[in-house]
Order: sequence, then C-alpha cells, then structure tokens
Amino acid sequence: MSESHPNSGSSILVMDPDAIRRALRRIAHEIVERNPELAQVVLAGIPSRGNEIARRIAEAIASIGRIEVGLGVIDVAMHRDDVGTRTELPVVRASTLPLQLVNRTLIIVDDVLFTGRTVRAAMEAVTSFGRPAKIQLAVLVDRGHRELPIRADYVGKNLPTKENERVRLRLGNDEEGVWLVSEN
Repeated sequence: MSESHPNSGSSILVMDPDAIRRALRRIAHEIVERNPELAQVVLAGIPSRGNEIARRIAEAIASIGRIEVGLGVIDVAMHRDDVGTRTELPVVRASTLPLQLVNRTLIIVDDVLFTGRTVRAAMEAVTSFGRPAKIQLAVLVDRGHRELPIRADYVGKNLPTKENERVRLRLGNDEEGVWLVSEN
C-alpha cells in the first residue's frame, strides 16, 4: 500500500477501501459462525465511526445469513472516566438500543481499540438498557496498549503501534482508509 495521508507527520496507509471491506466481511462471517441465533444479535456502534462500521457489518451479515440483525447506537460521552478532567464538555448523542436486551447478544462496535476505556464506558452505558445475555466486541483495528483487561472478540486488523504513533481512520469519503501516523 502506498504512503499518503492528508494530515501532518509521516504516515503509512495500512488499509485501503478494499482491505476495510474484506476485514468487515470477515468479521461478519465470524459473527455468523459464533452466534447461531442471529435474530438475537444487536450491533451497537460507538459514535461516530463505530456506527458506520456496525452498519456495514450488518449489511454483510444480511447477505451471508439472510437475516437482518438489530442495529443500535451506544453513546459513551457521559460514562467515560475522564469526563471530569477534559477541558471541553463531551458531545452527547442519543443512545438507541432495543428495549429488551435480555436473552440478546449485544456486540459493541468501534473503529479502533486502544486503552479499552471507551469500551468500558460503553459497557457501563449498556446497563441503563438492561442486561444482555452476552456482550461481545468488534473493532476494525486493534492497536494494543491496553490499560484495562479488555479484548476484542472480532478484529479486522491487529496493528501494533508505538507510543508516538496514532491510527487515523476515514470512512465514507474519497480518501477512505486507515493510516499509521508517526507524531514525532
């Protein structure tokens, strides 16, 4: 893959649009294989890119399993453990999940898994909607550096990073892709 990125710093394109599509299709296949009761599955995206990734996975599951899985949004803004230390107030979006989560498998979907704190916040936010039978996690990129004992059940790409590197992701535009950016 070529090197390019619209932001500053040196960057390497690690996933182009085709690689993203293949990764999300593979995740969809894994979800179908591990969840025989697809009618009980709900994909809940974490805004904003997690929503788009969840939508794409749901489309792939529909084409594979010939069934539409539930889609939802789980906003983590007020459940983050750093909300009181931020200089700006978080943008709060509405969370939308099926009212009955009992006996359902909820799959939290995010773009990049890093420290695990966003996922922890998402699990906390889910509790206001009920108690699902199972919670799973799907991410497009796992970059490591966990601060909490959280791991993804479904990963599009494992991308080990250094402390001075960031993962940049763009979806749904002319420059869709995933870049590894060095911030010297």
